[in-house]
Amino acid sequence: MSSGPSSLYDEIQGVRATYPEPGSATLPALRLAQERYGWLSPEAFREVAEALEETPAFCMAVASFYDMFHLEPVGRHLVEVCTNVSCALVGAQQVLEAFEEELAVEAGGTSEDGFATLRTVECLGGCGWATIVALDHRYRMNVQPGDVSAIVEELRADG
Repeated sequence: MSSGPSSLYDEIQGVRATYPEPGSATLPALRLAQERYGWLSPEAFREVAEALEETPAFCMAVASFYDMFHLEPVGRHLVEVCTNVSCALVGAQQVLEAFEEELAVEAGGTSEDGFATLRTVECLGGCGWATIVALDHRYRMNVQPGDVSAIVEELRADG
């Protein structure tokens, strides 16, 4: 447990104080840990559990239910392609395949160089502007397979 003002423990305590029960703060506490570390490692689960007076197993059980939590390390960039019905109808599979080719990684994996993690997601909520792709949580609308090369080039230019 760290006593520094920017410690994860202290941040979680701040969030925890807004809930009637410590366990109710589990999702925001996990989000804080993931933002800090990039993914939820066993150590991150221990830190969250300690701050909430829960067990690491409880925290992991909660996190494993939600696909927004990363239980393994992710790349420097996160590329998420919506594959729900609206996006699927306008070519989401072809967009996904173009990303797989450009990034040299299959969906669900991270490129060997650690540059990007490519994931499919069930819905990004932009059905009227399909296919939707989230790049580091920033949405791109109406993505076509021909757009993918330029998108990956932009990501590489950003570092």
